[in-house]
Amino acid sequence: MSRPLSVALAGLGTVGGGVLKLLRDNADNVAARAGRAIAVTAVSARDRSRDRGVPLSGLRWYDDPVALAADPGVDVVVELIGGSEGPARALAEATIQAGKPLVTANKALLAIHGADLARQAEKRGVTLAFEAAVAGGIPVIKALREGLAGNRITAVAGILNGTCNYILTQMRERGREFAEVLADAQKLGYAEADPSFDIDGVDAAHKLAILAALAFGRPVAFDHVHVEGIRRVSALDIAFANELGYRIKLLGIARQTEAGIDTRVHPCMVPQSAPIATVDGVFNAVVAEGDFVGRVMLTGRGAGAGPTASAVAADLIDIARDRRTPVWGAAGAALSSAPSMPMDQHVGCYYLRLMVVDRPGVIADVTAILRDMGISLESMLQRGRSPGEAVPVVLVTHETQEGAMRQALAMIGKLPTVMEEPTLIRIEVS
Repeated sequence: MSRPLSVALAGLGTVGGGVLKLLRDNADNVAARAGRAIAVTAVSARDRSRDRGVPLSGLRWYDDPVALAADPGVDVVVELIGGSEGPARALAEATIQAGKPLVTANKALLAIHGADLARQAEKRGVTLAFEAAVAGGIPVIKALREGLAGNRITAVAGILNGTCNYILTQMRERGREFAEVLADAQKLGYAEADPSFDIDGVDAAHKLAILAALAFGRPVAFDHVHVEGIRRVSALDIAFANELGYRIKLLGIARQTEAGIDTRVHPCMVPQSAPIATVDGVFNAVVAEGDFVGRVMLTGRGAGAGPTASAVAADLIDIARDRRTPVWGAAGAALSSAPSMPMDQHVGCYYLRLMVVDRPGVIADVTAILRDMGISLESMLQRGRSPGEAVPVVLVTHETQEGAMRQALAMIGKLPTVMEEPTLIRIEVS
């Protein structure tokens, strides 16, 4: 075997500690598959005194992570700092400019600056690897970019955030409201103290932007992803979904359409019979559709020390073997310039829940608005009577355009008999 691959590791949190442990515990296995040993020789983190559960003796320590890129004894840099700006971005750019491969688990960095970083990496002729940035230990990057390279991908979708999936699962199984389950998830460590990045859909949108770039061979375009989170999903909606034969999941969806590439993250109702409906708890799942392969589904743990370290190690082994693939699957000059489809052009079925005053004529007012906007109904649910009080009414539409649905929703929300903001959830049947 040739000399060991020398790795610099920036960030020694949960994932960084996991990478150190994996490379040491599985050193023989990794070396056999890489054709050479892979060893961490330099590290950077904010606190030298913190006990991380793995020995750090013998490793060169840098207080400034950007300095890792200039270390002549380092062959490849692994960035596990996180965040789209600051030290993470500075280290990524410095590593590429130094002509060294970069491995990162940083989905925010790639979603926002990935197009520019890819151009820099191509110009310098270095690898930019990011298997760990999407869906943790699920090898979805390699699946899309390499395993399905012979296909025209028509769609990629999935459960891309374990925190949201855990919350929605608990709400369904225990009949509890969002705020209660979120508080429990924070106590258990499944949700951050500030969970907005997860529950508002931003984390999933970062990952979807990366998947869409790989699937459709165009530069990453995070700004064109429509994003909604799960804050407004209630136990009542989950109960109605069950009655209608659906489960509610936060999905990231990217599709090639005649109007352009449709990329969106939002709560969806999916049929209970759909394989993705059975993916519960903190698990993630990604479904890809290709013209020759058909539908492929990958599922597994989307976060945590072990799964994410597994993905980092896979990238390091590729680098040790000098296996190279363009960042987005094709050279920059061959990438698509396909436009993004505006969200108001999306066509689908909708679940609409209203809290209305229980009195004659209310439903007629609502359906008149839907009729005037060209929206037809498939079904309606109303449970119980409470004259003069607010009661839930659920309407399910046939396929209609998002723009028309939004206009109708705004008019319905202004009716004096509608007591709170209407809840709209899109239905995904395929």
